[in-house]
Amino acid sequence: MASEREDFSISGPLHLTAIDWGNDHHRRSIAACLVQGVYILERDRQLKRHGLEALAPPWWEFFHFKLFRLLVDDVDSSIFGAVYEYKPQTSSYYNDSLDQSPRYVIAFRGTVTKGNSFSRDLELDIHIIRNGLHETSRFEIAIQAVRNMVATVGDSNVWLAGHSLGAAMVMLAGKTMAKTNNYLQAFLFNPPFFSAPIEKIKDQRVKHGIRIAGSVITAGLAFAMSAKNKNQRNPSAECPDPFSALASWVPYLFVNSGDHICSEYVGYFEHRKKMEEIGIGGIERLATQHSMGGLIMSAFGKHSEPMHLIPSASVTINATPAKDFKEAHGIHQWWRPDIALQSKVHMYK
Repeated sequence: MASEREDFSISGPLHLTAIDWGNDHHRRSIAACLVQGVYILERDRQLKRHGLEALAPPWWEFFHFKLFRLLVDDVDSSIFGAVYEYKPQTSSYYNDSLDQSPRYVIAFRGTVTKGNSFSRDLELDIHIIRNGLHETSRFEIAIQAVRNMVATVGDSNVWLAGHSLGAAMVMLAGKTMAKTNNYLQAFLFNPPFFSAPIEKIKDQRVKHGIRIAGSVITAGLAFAMSAKNKNQRNPSAECPDPFSALASWVPYLFVNSGDHICSEYVGYFEHRKKMEEIGIGGIERLATQHSMGGLIMSAFGKHSEPMHLIPSASVTINATPAKDFKEAHGIHQWWRPDIALQSKVHMYK
C-alpha cells in the first residue's frame, strides 16, 4: 500500500495553482516537488506501479512540467534523477514571471531506505564522507546529462535541484560547471556537511571559541601544506585560486537547524562574518577553503577537494521546530506554506 506522503493529492502543495516564478516560496516548493517526483519514480519502479497506478507524474504535471529523460544508475538500475521540461500554460503563471522560469530542471533524489536501491545509495553516502563522489559512475552519468543540456540550451535555461545525497550531486555538478563559467541556478535541500556538530552547542561563547580554534588550526595546516607544495614546484609560479574562482556561483541552500546532516552550514557562513568583525578575516578566508579531513588526506598524498565547501550561497534556514530527525531532514517541509524561514545571501570576498 502506498504511503500518503507519496500521493500528491494528499501531501503536495495544492495551493500553488498559479505560479509566480519571482516568488521564493513558489520556486522553492516546485523545485522540492520535482525532487520528490524522482523519489516516487524510484518507488514506482520498485513496486512495479505503472500507468494509472503510478504515483510519480502528478509531482511534476501539476506544475506543467513534462518528464524529458530518466537518469538510471548503471550498477543497480535504480532511478536516481530526472530531467524535466517546462511546458507552461498561459493561465498557470503570473504574466510578468515567465522570463524567470526554467526551461529544464535536472533533479536528483537522496537515499531511498526501502527496496533494493538502499545498498547502492549507502555506498554513495560513504563516498560523500570520503570526498569521493566525483569518482563514481552515478556522478559521471549525472554530470554528462548536465553538460549535454547546458550545451544544448545554455546555462541560464537549466536549473538543478537535489535533496540530501541528491543535493551533494547538485553541489558537485554545480561546482564543476562553475569552473567553466557556467553558473546554474541550483536548489540544494538538506545538503550534507559532515563535521563535528558544533552547531548543537547552546553556549554561544563556547561555540564561537571552538570555531576560532578550529579555524586557526585549519589555516595553519593549510598554509604549511601550501608552502610544502610550492617548494616542490617552481617557487615563482603563481597558481590560480580555485576557491575564489567559484565565488560567482551562488546556489540556494535550504537547511534545517534540527538536522545534523546539514545544520553546520549555518555556522560555516556565520563564522566568516564574525571573524571579519574581530579582525582576523584573513585566517578564516584560508580556513574556509579546507577541511581538516582533506588536509590530513593531502598529507598522505591523496588530494581531494572538499566537496561541501563553497565560497558563496543563499542560505535559507527552517527554524520551525521538528518533532524528530526524519521531519528535520525530510523533503516535505520545503513546500509547506507555514514554516518559519530565515534567509541570507553570503558572498565571498
